[in-house]
Amino acid sequence: MGEKMERMISEIKNWLQEAGKMAKTSHDTITVAQKTNRTDLVTNADREIQTFLIEKIHTFDPEAKILAEEEGCSELESLDGRVFIIDPIDGTLNFVVEGENFCIMLAVYEDGIGKLGFIYDVMQEELYWGGPGIGVYKNDERLPQPIDKPLSEGLLGVNSYLFGHNKFHVREIGEKSMGVRMYGCAGLELVAMLKGNHIGYISNLSPWDYAAGNVLLEEFGMKYSNLSGGPLRFNGREYYIGGTSRAYSEMLSHLSVNRSDEGEKK
Repeated sequence: MGEKMERMISEIKNWLQEAGKMAKTSHDTITVAQKTNRTDLVTNADREIQTFLIEKIHTFDPEAKILAEEEGCSELESLDGRVFIIDPIDGTLNFVVEGENFCIMLAVYEDGIGKLGFIYDVMQEELYWGGPGIGVYKNDERLPQPIDKPLSEGLLGVNSYLFGHNKFHVREIGEKSMGVRMYGCAGLELVAMLKGNHIGYISNLSPWDYAAGNVLLEEFGMKYSNLSGGPLRFNGREYYIGGTSRAYSEMLSHLSVNRSDEGEKK
């Protein structure tokens, strides 16, 4: 790892520590607004943390592009050059209602290739980070690569709507696993895979929900895509599937078969 990369990692870790302190201190005085509905929330903390991180990034790298959830930063024409992808608070509903089970995420991509990923579980003070050739770490501890388990031998993270409505037969896929879990926070779902606690995740996500986690999953040889097995667009919300190589293949096969069946019924 080169000196520039080491410096970038050190800077980002410091930013995330500061952002985490902001989230903790702001919780008792948060103001909450709805975006699309009563469960799709944004707080002053989301906005303040995003502004803070963007200022730090532009001081560090004035030429960097930003893709982020709030304040008109949610679209980019391309991923050319160096792009920082930010989710200031992932799991905002958890943050507001529970005061825990949320995280701050940041990823660095260069010409569309993931170079660094960071998922910071603020209340547990656990930073999961790494990148290609670097490894995956929890704080200063290097994590072992999870076992490549099949669907039947592990827990599956799922989006509650997809599971509840059996959309794309997600409930049936969940029933083939050892059990389903719904955290309401994409970052923590992806962390569960990195720790070997879950074998997969199916949801409906935006780029800032999956960008950091995908860098880390890839370093561990895990797979991810849209539900058709194609590349993620990094533009708007889209259905997402990820998992161990074995579980991913099983889930994708089942999804593909049933999506074809649904097409025939129409």
